[in-house]
Amino acid sequence: MDYQNVLVELEDRIGIIKLNRPEVRNALDFQTLAEISHALETLENNDGIGVIVITGAGEKSFAAGADIGQLREKQPKDALVPGMSGLYQKVENCQKATIAAINGYALGGGCELAMACDIRIAADHAKFGLPELNLSIIPGAGGTQRLARIIGKGRALDMILTGEILTAQKAEEVGLVSKAVPMEELWPTVKEKADKILAKGPLAVRLAKVVINRGFNSDMETALMIEKLAQAVLFGSDDKNEGTQAFLEKRQAVFTGM
Repeated sequence: MDYQNVLVELEDRIGIIKLNRPEVRNALDFQTLAEISHALETLENNDGIGVIVITGAGEKSFAAGADIGQLREKQPKDALVPGMSGLYQKVENCQKATIAAINGYALGGGCELAMACDIRIAADHAKFGLPELNLSIIPGAGGTQRLARIIGKGRALDMILTGEILTAQKAEEVGLVSKAVPMEELWPTVKEKADKILAKGPLAVRLAKVVINRGFNSDMETALMIEKLAQAVLFGSDDKNEGTQAFLEKRQAVFTGM
C-alpha cells in the first residue's frame, strides 16, 4: 500500500505505526483506518517484529477521533459493517504485543484505538475522553465495552454519560494507562517496556494474550481450562526447553518462537 496518512517505521524488533495527519489532529477517516489495518497486518506477519507500537505524529494528538464529516453521512446499515470496530478487534487480537504511545489527545475513536492495545503509556499532557454522546451517538468501536472492563463499570458510565475528559495523571490513577510520563520520556519509556517483552518467549507472549483475552469473558472453570491448554502447548515447545536450560546455566535465553 502507498501510505498517505500513516508512517510505518522499524526500530530493532519494534514495528511502529504512526498516524500522520497532525493538521487534523490525526483524525481517523476511512483512508487512515485502511492504512492502519494494512500496516498492522504487514507487521504482524513479519517474523522479525515482536512488538507493535501505535502512536501519533506531533505532540498534540494521538488521534482525535473519527472524521466528523464522514460520520455525519453514516446510515443505520453502516453500523453493522466491521469498520472501525472490526479494525480494533484486529488490534486487540494481534499475535504480537501492542503498545499505544499516547502523545496527545486520545478522544472518541482515538481513545478506543488506545484501549484496543495491550499496554497504554501516555505523555503527561495527553487527554482521554469518549465524548460521543455530545453528537447523540455512543462510543461504537468497542468503547462501551473495553472502558468498562479496564476501569470498571461505574467509572465507565460516569465518563461516557458526562463526556468527562481525563488528564493523563487521572487516566493513570484509574488504570486507563499504565504510566504517564513527560513527553520527552515517552519513547524511552515505551522502548524500555517493549524491550522487556522482546526478552520473553514470543510464543508465550502470544498465548498469554489469548488466555487473558478469552478467559476474561469466560467463567472461571472455562478460563482455567484455556490456561491449561495453552500451558500444554508451551510445555512442548523448544522455547520452554531453551528458557529453562538458560535459567539453569545462568545465561540469556535465545528464543526462536518454536
